[in-house]
Amino acid sequence: MRSHQLPYYNSPKSPSSDDNEKDNKSKRHKPFPHSHSHSLSPSSFPSRRFLLLFSAFSLLLSVFSISYAVSASRRPTKTLTVYRCGRAEDTLRTHRANSAGVDAAARPKVVGLVGVQTGFGSADRRAVLRSTWFPPDPDGLVSLEHGTGLAFRFVIGHTKDPQKMSELQKEADMYHDFLFIDIDEDHTKLPQKTLAFFKAAFNLFDADFYVKADDDIYLRPDRLATLLAKDRAHRMTYIGCMKKGPVITDPKMQWYESKGDLIGSEYFLHAYGPIYALSSDVVAALAAAKNDSLRMFSNEDVTIGSWMLSMNVNHEDNKAICDPTCTAASIAVWTIPRCSGKCNLAEKIKALHNNTMCSKTPTLPAEEEEEE
Repeated sequence: MRSHQLPYYNSPKSPSSDDNEKDNKSKRHKPFPHSHSHSLSPSSFPSRRFLLLFSAFSLLLSVFSISYAVSASRRPTKTLTVYRCGRAEDTLRTHRANSAGVDAAARPKVVGLVGVQTGFGSADRRAVLRSTWFPPDPDGLVSLEHGTGLAFRFVIGHTKDPQKMSELQKEADMYHDFLFIDIDEDHTKLPQKTLAFFKAAFNLFDADFYVKADDDIYLRPDRLATLLAKDRAHRMTYIGCMKKGPVITDPKMQWYESKGDLIGSEYFLHAYGPIYALSSDVVAALAAAKNDSLRMFSNEDVTIGSWMLSMNVNHEDNKAICDPTCTAASIAVWTIPRCSGKCNLAEKIKALHNNTMCSKTPTLPAEEEEEE
């Protein structure tokens, strides 16, 4: 019969049992070290300090990035303002809007817009005009516009030659006095360029008159302003130095007209090309016309004259805008009839400017001032 040993029963101990008990005690598992005592190990301090510093740096960087993003979103975005209609651009208003913050009207009101037609090979002509009667900087252009009511711009198209375009852009960035129009520069297509000018000018300016001028004339802006500001009974007016003459049908001669058979033996009344003015209503009609609806002749002045015949315009003849020499009433003096490649154009214009009769005489002759 198996005997059951009670829990409280202690059997007698033998020497061998004592040894066994000692061995058993030695084999008992010791408690695991406390985790806190392990974290306080001196060898763990450098890595823990690095983690703390890295976390703090990351937090600061995140806060800075968020602050910058918020401030950037609140900051107004700078925009580049360009006064343009299609590919036509007024560089002066573009410059003033972006450099001085001047917010000009889409079509500023002026007495007249004077577009001085120029080309890629005429930088020297533009330079001499800026040194004489044409304002040499944006402030001068604005001052003249305020004083006379006339806005002046050099008018030019574009070319596929990148070098020429680059040089033109540098000049435009320096003087800001160009009206860029959407047409390829081609001396054989002056009628097309003139039409492109009137269309762009009408869309960019609200003028009483739009004046086409060449870059080889000497002009008195004050006298031109006086002429354009006069009261007129006709709303549709064509001002110029009027002429007639035989139609040139010989291809070897200058001013050859390829469509001469449509005109006859003599030209109709029309203004010389170096300078003329069209009233606002006339230019509005041209601006509304489709390009291919208007006949183009070989010569620009003849082409404009033919368009005027198709409208009910008043031809206003004024010989003061085609004077060969300076007088007390000269508005424009032409250099080409006397120069025509036989003299230095720049020197000719400078000589006119240095002539007191050209540049220093009063706006109106003495007798006209007394009448007023």
